[in-house]
Amino acid sequence: MKFNTKTIHGGQQVDPSTGAVMPPVYHTSTFAQESPGKHSGYEYSRAANPTRTALENALASIENGARGLAFSSGLAATDCVMRTLKPGDEVIAMDDLYGGTYRMFTRIYQDMGIKFHFVDMNDLEKFESHITENTRLVWVETPTNPLMKLADIAAIAKITKEKNILFAVDNTFATPYLQNPLDLGADIVMHSATKYLGGHSDVIAGALITKEADLGEKLHFYQFATGATLGPQESFLVLRGIKTLHIRVERHSENGIKIAEYLQKHPKIDQVFYPGLKDHPQYALANKQMKNGFGGMVSFTFKSKAKADAIQFLENLEVFTLAESLGGVESLANHPALMTHASIPEAKRLEIGVTDDLVRLSVGIEDIEDLILDIEQALK
Repeated sequence: MKFNTKTIHGGQQVDPSTGAVMPPVYHTSTFAQESPGKHSGYEYSRAANPTRTALENALASIENGARGLAFSSGLAATDCVMRTLKPGDEVIAMDDLYGGTYRMFTRIYQDMGIKFHFVDMNDLEKFESHITENTRLVWVETPTNPLMKLADIAAIAKITKEKNILFAVDNTFATPYLQNPLDLGADIVMHSATKYLGGHSDVIAGALITKEADLGEKLHFYQFATGATLGPQESFLVLRGIKTLHIRVERHSENGIKIAEYLQKHPKIDQVFYPGLKDHPQYALANKQMKNGFGGMVSFTFKSKAKADAIQFLENLEVFTLAESLGGVESLANHPALMTHASIPEAKRLEIGVTDDLVRLSVGIEDIEDLILDIEQALK
């Protein structure tokens, strides 16, 4: 079954009792049992719920995995992976990272005795030099938030496999329409399903998909035991979003490259960060491990280097909405240093390139002419 068909039918079946094409929303906390411990497979909705099961089957299908798990947020999904670690373990993570992930790593798990190394994954020798006998997890975003850096998933997976290290990829920006980390050797894929999988800015959700069923079962135990599961209504909304994922991300990508090319030619813009641009330092890698386009996320800086210019630009936008988050059908604009990445210390932000004049755009699926006109008037 090809991807576009999978988004609609993958892992799905009609409701056996009514023939409903979409799964019912099972708003129930508990399920009747025939005899103590003898049930239909559902006993309590924290362990499993039929609506969530339908979503989890779809997640596994579109990422070519053995097991999908749906969480109450992307950070809850990340937290579930971190619970596999113990004090003294070490993690190697991308240096450019979503602010909430960095906050969790450094302000929660670091205090619990986990050691973190934040490394530029483009330098594989440097990456390997940080591996010790205590390294248990490699955590990668590709493309990264917000600088659109890429990591060579297959090359990193070769190293982690040789050294028996768990390898997780945050695939939120790319989505499975553009990139399939499990096929390239990763063990776990994470999504903030709030973003492109949901696609309509109406739900908070997270997802994990594992290549192997045993690892999925282990993570499910942590999910069940700690309770960060996704409710049935939210599961329904994400499942509905997945059914149009392919056509939405295709349009996001079409608009994204046009916005990036427009900004690249604008006299007020300094750098444009978008993997589909031919002068992106990892353009060749993007073409190798991504497909169908390069997504709808574009970041850029001003030639003036002025924070005030970035803020004024954001305040002037009319079609783009100044807001947190990304991946919805509507175009959003963000100031990472003051918003999504404010939890990262200023010195660290500047070290990796998240400057005060950096703007991040989540390019939506509106008419491209309206989006470009909006950027043009805001820059004026």
